[in-house]
Amino acid sequence: MSIDLEKVLNHTFKSAPSVYDADDAILYALSIGAGVDPLDPAELALVYELNGAGFKVFPTMAVTFPFTLFWQIVDVPGLNFNPMLLLHGEQYVELKRPLPPAAAFTNHARITDIYDKGSGALVILEVQTVDETGVEVALNRSSLFIRGLGGFGGDRGPSLSAINQPPDRAPDAVVRQKTQPNQALLYRLSSKDRNPLHADPQMAALGGFDRPILHGLCTYGFAARAVMKQFVPDSQNGYDVVRLKSMQARFSKHVFPGETLVTEMWQVSENRVIFQAKVHERNEIALSNAVIELY
Repeated sequence: MSIDLEKVLNHTFKSAPSVYDADDAILYALSIGAGVDPLDPAELALVYELNGAGFKVFPTMAVTFPFTLFWQIVDVPGLNFNPMLLLHGEQYVELKRPLPPAAAFTNHARITDIYDKGSGALVILEVQTVDETGVEVALNRSSLFIRGLGGFGGDRGPSLSAINQPPDRAPDAVVRQKTQPNQALLYRLSSKDRNPLHADPQMAALGGFDRPILHGLCTYGFAARAVMKQFVPDSQNGYDVVRLKSMQARFSKHVFPGETLVTEMWQVSENRVIFQAKVHERNEIALSNAVIELY
């Protein structure tokens, strides 16, 4: 376990493609809970490519794009660590334009910052997704905490204290969503995130869990649907997906497939919704420091 800041920050990842079609977009939507009610017009728009009122790609599908090159982090020169000690701490995604029903994009990644948190290193991985003409489509910023890699004398960086705290009042909206026992098995197919922690009971046990856990980005997608459906509905056809500008959330606690997510939301301005997602069965906050910005 060691780190060479100069080598890491000067490294450029190999570019990787993200190619998808309507089937992939539908699989992603199903994997974040869309279509549970197949007669709901808003849900049908996300899961039926021949929907009469139009087919839509749910915007947080953009968080799956970096997984075409995410594996390269284990080969970054100057960054030597045990992959089992890497935790996904926070995720920020920004949509520069709506996602089309099918596309061929290219992802470019680099590590922009590394902070010394004492008990570990906080690695900021930024992934830019562009179309065939080089125009930016989406930007992902992942905060990755590597346990045991701290103490190298680097900058501690910004405080991890929550900045998107919910207002001291009752939520403006609350949505309950039941995940399915096989939710993680479905999400791993749509996201290309094949971490065995989410599928293999033995690997989950090594991670300290009595059964596989749900991907944090799956919970992220569930919460995004809750916010979008409550605050930016399209009167003609369900979700107004083009209005999602950006989303940020911290992964505070794990979720087991089959548990119930309770997303509490506060609209603090016309284009800004702060939210948090709780696990109903354990009364624990799974997503915190969370906000959606709208166009």
